[in-house]
Amino acid sequence: MLFFRSGYVESWGRGISKMEEQCAIAGLPAPQFFPKGSDFLVTFRRDIYNKEDLSKLGLNERQIKAVLYVKEKGKITNSEYQELNSISRRTATDELMELTNKFELFKNTGYGAGSFYELIAQ
Repeated sequence: MLFFRSGYVESWGRGISKMEEQCAIAGLPAPQFFPKGSDFLVTFRRDIYNKEDLSKLGLNERQIKAVLYVKEKGKITNSEYQELNSISRRTATDELMELTNKFELFKNTGYGAGSFYELIAQ
């Protein structure tokens, strides 16, 4: 009510969608909402690319290591993924595809030997 009366909110019922929209525009993760009695808490996060949140998504340790690597370096190739985790090409390909298709964290750019993976949103 206070924000409505002070002009920060132009209409009732649009606050949550506006917060989600503004976070997306800023490249931030969507806010988390927690009901608490007749109130609710809103948590704004700067970075979902941390070990704890990635683990909650269901990524394995190698995938978490790769996401943190890409966060720091900007991209990763299949060969770099193999070297980073000491695994076979097939395993690297499968896990990179999971990060791309299942978890939707990476986007694949290029084809063949020149292909690399980047974070979708950072």
